[in-house]
Amino acid sequence: MKKEAKYIAGISLGIMGAGFAATLPFHDRLVSGIINGGFEAGLVGGLADWFAVTALFRHPLGLPIPHTALLPRNRKRITDALVHTLENDWLTKESIEAKIREVHMVDKLLDLLESEMTGSAFREAVQTIAVRVIRSIDTAIFVPILAQMGRDYIRSIDTKQLLDRLIEEAIAGEYDSKLFDFALSRASDWAVRTETKHKLGSMALSALNNLELDGFMQFALKSFAGMVNEEKLGSILQTLIVHGCDNLRRSGNKNRQAVLLYIREELARAGEHEGLQKAVENAKEVMVTRINLEEKIADMLTQLKERVLAYVQTEAFLDRQALPLLSCLLTDIKQDQGLCDRLEGWMKRQLVMLINRNHSKIGTLVRENLDRLTDETLIEMMEDKIGKDIQWIRVNGAVCGFLIGLVLASVRALAS
Repeated sequence: MKKEAKYIAGISLGIMGAGFAATLPFHDRLVSGIINGGFEAGLVGGLADWFAVTALFRHPLGLPIPHTALLPRNRKRITDALVHTLENDWLTKESIEAKIREVHMVDKLLDLLESEMTGSAFREAVQTIAVRVIRSIDTAIFVPILAQMGRDYIRSIDTKQLLDRLIEEAIAGEYDSKLFDFALSRASDWAVRTETKHKLGSMALSALNNLELDGFMQFALKSFAGMVNEEKLGSILQTLIVHGCDNLRRSGNKNRQAVLLYIREELARAGEHEGLQKAVENAKEVMVTRINLEEKIADMLTQLKERVLAYVQTEAFLDRQALPLLSCLLTDIKQDQGLCDRLEGWMKRQLVMLINRNHSKIGTLVRENLDRLTDETLIEMMEDKIGKDIQWIRVNGAVCGFLIGLVLASVRALAS
């Protein structure tokens, strides 16, 4: 209750009582009698309205006068009437459904999403949803599928095309030349070893002794073999191999060019070699059967999931992927009138079904909330909301009574 209005009502009643008491000794005079009649009527009107206003909420002066404290005594009837009015007059199913049909929900929803898209709360919500979705993905279900797809892909590779492609890359990248240089380098390193010299000398001397020639050539060979030993022969052969490798490593060497030309010609024909194709086929099957693709793919998917989770929690994900994607999606939906109409119809049908199933809960909710309040709390709330206007009824009653009293006293004075 507004204290100002209560004080004004009390003051108005006090003025009427004071005026009546002050003019009572002079009521036999014309003017003072008329004024006394006005104050008397005003006092009666103010008291009557005070009684009526008080009787709405409680017993006046605490006396159990019949037909007072109307609100506490009739609380259940008031609640029933309010619930009935809400359910059957103000918030009927038909009225709510009619109001829902008037609202363009999809347009409002899309506009709301567009307006909220740049806000921090929306950005945080998108990021949170993305993180939860990714975390909920079970990568294990993809492992056997991807592993089988990998095996099928390896088996489907055309062996001849693969060989041709490898040969083209080898020739274009001059891998044949690099491999030849590597072989010459390893051969030169092997040839300069001491144990290699002994092996070469022993092998050469044994070959000379076992070589059978005719006539003079046999004599000359025997003479040469008698002049050298294993160490000399090994040193000669070692020198020849090292110098030969050094010469072959020079880019302008004719022998090198001839060897590389031969290698490249053989490489060009290697794609047609059935044995090589079969070897590649066998290598493919080894990859399919012996490599544990499931384990490799599971590790890759786990790492991928961790990286994606880390990325979606950055501002770059929102600014470069998520928000532009959502913006394009909203634009596409707006431009597709048929889709908007279908969404509109679906949303309204769902709301109507929801209302039909839960319409009775409106009254139940109102009743439950009112039943939670004590009589004192409910009266206090009502007096706080409408008490000011009710107290002005008392003021109006006193003032109107005073004016009516003046009129009646004047009529009485004229009649006498």
